[in-house]
Formats: sequence, structure tokens, C-alpha cells
Amino acid sequence: MFRRVFLARLLLAALFGALLVPAQAQEKFSEPALSDPDSWTVVLLPDLQGYAKKACNQPIMEIMTSWIAAHAEALNTKLVLCVGDLVEQNDRIGNGFSGDLTSVRQWQGMADAFDVLDGRVPYLVATGNHDYTYTRSGARRTHLNEYFPIGRNPLNAAAICQFGLDSDENPAVENCAFELKAPDGKDYLFLNMEFAPRDTVMKWAQQVAGLEEYADHRIVLMTHAYLDAKDQRLSGPCKVTSYEPLVRNGRIVKIKGLPLPDASNGEELWQKLVRPASNIELVVCGHISGSGFRTDRNSAGKDVHQMLFDAQSMGGGYEGNGGDGWIRILEFMPDGVTVKATTFSPLFAISPTTRQFAWMRDAKNEFTFRFSK
Repeated sequence: MFRRVFLARLLLAALFGALLVPAQAQEKFSEPALSDPDSWTVVLLPDLQGYAKKACNQPIMEIMTSWIAAHAEALNTKLVLCVGDLVEQNDRIGNGFSGDLTSVRQWQGMADAFDVLDGRVPYLVATGNHDYTYTRSGARRTHLNEYFPIGRNPLNAAAICQFGLDSDENPAVENCAFELKAPDGKDYLFLNMEFAPRDTVMKWAQQVAGLEEYADHRIVLMTHAYLDAKDQRLSGPCKVTSYEPLVRNGRIVKIKGLPLPDASNGEELWQKLVRPASNIELVVCGHISGSGFRTDRNSAGKDVHQMLFDAQSMGGGYEGNGGDGWIRILEFMPDGVTVKATTFSPLFAISPTTRQFAWMRDAKNEFTFRFSK
């Protein structure tokens, strides 16, 4: 009942917002569709913590995943990728945090939202900085594998072919590889790496990318923090926020800017893993609000496209609705080299009154890139 009431209010809010948008900003609505019937797609989900942390925002996430499931056949969707930050806090118990839900309810809400994809579409989820609890010494742990275990989605279990280890040295989904044969016959490997990868994870990824059996695969690397909205790879120390077991004046005590030891930034990932590999040709990430894109040549002379997609501030800022329901659709064309990127909101698409705003048409959110032949 609560969610039905909420969705009704949500549509009224969207309607009111649409009335405030100038007429010249409106356009005729069209549903996402393949530009070629032989294409296939990968759908990107941005940082999700804004949906997770508030009870009134979580239903938006359900709208997004339900839309993906309902359109998976029409869009020939082979995989969903989430760039990390599924929750706002990994271990929230009391008050004094951003949002109104405990961590248990945040994790459970996101796990419930993905239920509709289980058995229909495979997916990989990365860990973001918000998905961990950190000690003063920089040790980290996450509840990701409790809510997204390896065997949860049978389609994931069938396609995951390599496992790395988490900080407790257990096989974990935040470090794994997913093998896919595209409809055009090209072999792909989707390599998932934890936030600010530790040295052991970096070495594992180097080994995987260097295996002879993947020499002719096209590797897509997903990690949370890599590129910013100015198209620059992240550099400098990786810093995080740690929460002390102390509440002062009704607010949890935070340690901000805690240096994270044994961690790799975006530039280090490029220099140590991406550039030396001959088969990593696409990197996708989140973490920094906005969209970014750049292309560089690797050591083999191939183009490596690097993409940031994080919509968490687009729905009223950091304390808004979580991101207006934006997703990114990557259409892989049958020529085997061309990819069309579009950015769409299932939330705005719900109502005839708001659906003309369901596309972002600027150059950072609608573009085409090509892999090297």
C-alpha cells in the first residue's frame, strides 16, 4: 500500500515539474529501440545510494529495474552493469547519517529491486566507496556478498568464469569476470574490480587479462572510481570516510579524508592494467557526479574508450530523489565495432505528461564510439 501511494504522489510531482519546463525543451517521446534489429545492448546503472538511503526513493529503483526487465527482449539486452555505491552506508545503525534507512534496509531494498532481473538478465555489480565500512587503519569490508551472492542469479552463475578474492580472501562478486559471446560472434570478457583495487586484486586482473584463452576477447573493465566529469583519470591518494562508534550532539562522528592504504586510483589502473593490456578496450565507472568520456591508445595501439556515468545528483542534488531514474543504454552494432550510447529515464517515461523529458540529448549523454578493428 505504501509503495502504491508513493508512486501516485511521485507521478503527481513529475507532472507538476513538467508544467514548469519551458515548452521549447519538450520533444516528442519515443521508446528506446534498437537502431538495427541485429544489435544487442548492455545497460548501465549509475551510483544507486541516493535511491537506497531514503524510503521514498527506493521505489524509483524498482521502476528502473522493472523497465529493464520488461524491455530486455526488445533491446536484446545481454548484461546489466552497476558501477557501484549500491548503498549510502554499509553499516548504519543509529541516527545522524544522510537518509532515513538503516543499512540493512538499504541493502535489502537494493537486493529486492534486482529480484526482477534474476533469471531474466545477467548483471554485475561493482563495489563503491559507500559500500564499505573502513577502520582507522584502512581495513575494509562490505555486505555486498550477503545480498548479492555469486549464485543468486542463475544467469550470472552460468557466465562468471573467473573469481578474485575480497578483503577476507573469499571468492566474491566485486572481483570477477563474466564471459559473453556477442550475436556477431565476438567474444567479450566483462572484468569487475572493487573500488580502489588492492594490489592483490590488481595482480589478479593482470593475470586474467593476460591469459591466452582471452587473447582475442574484447575486455570491458568496470570499476567504481576511475574518471571524472572533466574527462580526467583520478589521481592522488584514495581517501574515504570512516564512522567512529560515537554520537556527539545527535550526529555520528566521522573521520573524513582517511587515506586508504593498498589502493589504486584511476591513473594507476591505466598505467598498471589498462594501457599494458592489448585486449581491454572499454572502461566504465561512476563515483563522480556527471558524465565523462575519453579515448586513449593502449600499448598495442588500440583505442581504449573510458566512460563515466553517475546520475546521483540529477534528481535534486545529493539529498534529492536519487537521480531521476536515469540509465544508460549501450547498443553494440552488428558491424562489431560501433557502439551507440543513449541516456534514458524510465521514471520520466511513466507518464504521458513527463515522457518528453525522458531522454538526455546533449553530447555527453548521447554519442557514438568505435572499437579498433
